[in-house]
Amino acid sequence: MEISIIGLPGSGKTTIFNALTKFTAEHKPHAGSGLTTNPAVAKVPDARLFKLSEIFHPKKTTPAEIKYIDIGGLPRGFGKEQGVSGQFLNILSTADAILQVVRAFEDENIPHIEGNIDPLRDIETLDMELIFSDLTIIEKRLSRLESGLKMGKSAERDAALKEQALLNRIKQSLDKSVPIRLQKLTADELRALNNYQFLTAKPMLIVINIGEKQLPGYSVALQALKTAYTMPQVDLISMCGKLEMELVQLNDQEAEEFRRDIGLQETAFDTVIKHSYSLLGLISFFTVGDDEVKAWTIHDNTQAVKAAGKIHTDIEKGFIRAEAISYNDFISSGTMAEARKHGRLRLEGKNYTVQDGDIINFLFNV
Repeated sequence: MEISIIGLPGSGKTTIFNALTKFTAEHKPHAGSGLTTNPAVAKVPDARLFKLSEIFHPKKTTPAEIKYIDIGGLPRGFGKEQGVSGQFLNILSTADAILQVVRAFEDENIPHIEGNIDPLRDIETLDMELIFSDLTIIEKRLSRLESGLKMGKSAERDAALKEQALLNRIKQSLDKSVPIRLQKLTADELRALNNYQFLTAKPMLIVINIGEKQLPGYSVALQALKTAYTMPQVDLISMCGKLEMELVQLNDQEAEEFRRDIGLQETAFDTVIKHSYSLLGLISFFTVGDDEVKAWTIHDNTQAVKAAGKIHTDIEKGFIRAEAISYNDFISSGTMAEARKHGRLRLEGKNYTVQDGDIINFLFNV
């Protein structure tokens, strides 16, 4: 999973990035015109994985991973309806989701580019940038389609006309500031748009970056923002980026005690992971053994044969069946032998829908 982090200058993007990845990227609250990126891979914490590791004592334990890309050096005009282009657009296009950092903290040493703090305005400003980017892509494609229709072969004409009609319909809604994720598109139409990687079609996690003094009562303000800005595939959370960045520099016990003292239930990373998995419709399954215990991330409703392909294409091609057991059933059984004895270890075919927490052994022949 890859998530790109964006935000207006001075929003605290890099602070949030450092808090999520335990990284030490340079802070550039007033970045110049040069584009800089800070990538980092973080391990996804999963108590189930570590419990399985305690049971199997493997040579290696491998958690799922998530890649964050902090995009600094925002293009000139970003936030001023000039659109997204070049390398910046390429990075955002390949992301599975976008994490948008929105400033709510006060700091007289870092003036807001608009002169005052207004999270809802900033969210809408970034929305317009992403919409403008999608419109630019559509307009270029429509221009090429128009040229192709004048000289194209009749066999290709029907497909081109169908694509043209779809893009024109999407463009009309974008012109009215309706992002693609809000447009009523069929599953086939969404698949047809996959190659475009439109930014307003991507899931968006909005992180409201608050100050430490705002921590005690910000839930009311956050709920008001959620009420004012509610849409599918978008979620809003809040965190104090500066505090979280400081906490990840402490050892785990000290950080946990501090969080407990100030009433924080979980780490910023745990919060972001939970909401990211929910937004993207992701689940985890496990493979276990003496050599390795590993967590695998897949989309919900994935069939067993496709989950096998996540491990290796040969396993997908030669799929015979899957031995599967839920995590809870395995823990209550204690061992695979006991689970098999009591009928909890199931044999599933290629069309079996993998469930979150399944422990699976794929049988295959190549």
